Amino acid sequence: MKTNRFTALAASAALLGSFASCGSSPVGKADLGEKPKATTATSSVTTETATEAVTEEKTTAAGAKGNIFDSKGHLLVSDSEDGKKRVYTNDYAVSFANIITSMSDGYDTAFDKILTAPAGENGCQSIKLTIDGDVQNDIYSYMESINLRGAVVVLRTDGSIMAQVSYPSYEPNAVEDQKYNEDLAWGETGNKAFSNYEPGSCFKIMSEVLADKYGIYSLYDDGTWDFGNDHPIVNWDHKTNKSSYPIPNRSLNSAFINSSNIFFAKAFENIGEENVISDLRTIFHFGAEDSDDIHCDFGDLSNNIEIEDIDDLRRSAFGQAKVLTCPIFLAALGREAAFGDMVTPFVMKDIVDSSDPDRKTGSGSKANDVIASIPPECRDNLLSVMGSVASDIGVYPPTGYSFYAKTGTAEGWLGDFLYITGCAKNYNDNGSQSWDNYDSYGETGSYVVVMEIQNPAEHGFEFASQSAGVYREILNRVIGK
Repeated sequence: MKTNRFTALAASAALLGSFASCGSSPVGKADLGEKPKATTATSSVTTETATEAVTEEKTTAAGAKGNIFDSKGHLLVSDSEDGKKRVYTNDYAVSFANIITSMSDGYDTAFDKILTAPAGENGCQSIKLTIDGDVQNDIYSYMESINLRGAVVVLRTDGSIMAQVSYPSYEPNAVEDQKYNEDLAWGETGNKAFSNYEPGSCFKIMSEVLADKYGIYSLYDDGTWDFGNDHPIVNWDHKTNKSSYPIPNRSLNSAFINSSNIFFAKAFENIGEENVISDLRTIFHFGAEDSDDIHCDFGDLSNNIEIEDIDDLRRSAFGQAKVLTCPIFLAALGREAAFGDMVTPFVMKDIVDSSDPDRKTGSGSKANDVIASIPPECRDNLLSVMGSVASDIGVYPPTGYSFYAKTGTAEGWLGDFLYITGCAKNYNDNGSQSWDNYDSYGETGSYVVVMEIQNPAEHGFEFASQSAGVYREILNRVIGK
């Protein structure tokens, strides 16, 4: 079998002292070239005279930058009076720090060229983000209150990110040196929403579609698939529900709703590596090659699937082996599951006037940018089984919404991570709407919410379904906003 490579960052991260394995690693970061200097810039100017060449050193103050505002026009980032530092508005500083600062390789770096471009008498260009600062704060405060280490991503239907929360974060105004810092970018306080880990059974959203496409609707499920070695494939309930096995004719629907690892492992073996890799790329924009990356305005989403043998193929079907992705991709996947099309996630709404964030001076990133689609004949069954999962875990949205979900429990070298990928789909949302601003988004818009928990044992959670109460609390902080 051919081997699909890890992304360059996934491989190199394993060599860093802070990482013990290549089983989990940072997602590909934006290729932004040399990092901008945070204090002063020195240039050599050569002047010719009749008798000699004189080289003098000129030191100039660091270049000014424009402001960054949230979707409601709240100021998030600005220059200090002397232009030597970036100042983070106290009300939003901590919840945004690990996604927005240059120290964490965030938006202030990703949009550096825009923010340093001159804008006439008004200084440099400024930008308005799609993120709602109040929702960002609310989710962060809740995660902090219960010590929920991990990430939450909220995606609107058009691909705009409404919230991208990673806990814990840090106080950016207290960091004296504002240059890029590896620990702040990818350490304990780094951006977990943009970091790759094993996704567990949330991957089965894709596996269900592939099984449906190839007509695999019934398989033998014995609860424990033993290969005569120390690593059998088992279902999560192979011990607690032992009397129910074997299931001679387990249906595709039952396998998804009850999250059978064995069913989807056998399905991938039947489909074959070549078809699996090809369909993941074309239907879900998921693969290991550079051409598979999703180019977002804040950086690239670089997923990974590496298949070296038949065991890798089987375990990939339930998001283990050498499968890596991040919560932002899972949000894009949840959007595709709900509406049939995947759109590119983005965070820059508009270029705006520095003194008036409501005055648009330039276009932001493209909304509703479709990059992948589920075959029409495979969409209804996926929605049906995701609706059943939502009911089973007891998450019910308010009137006017349908809710669809998939849970995932991933075993990785950092320990078990729990995921819930869900979409509160507004009855009035057809998946093709656009919004000049998001003031009235709650009337017609839908919300994809992905929750990742990196410390489940501290909350007494063994499986993702047990964290549904936490997910409900987060969803309540989002819907209608």
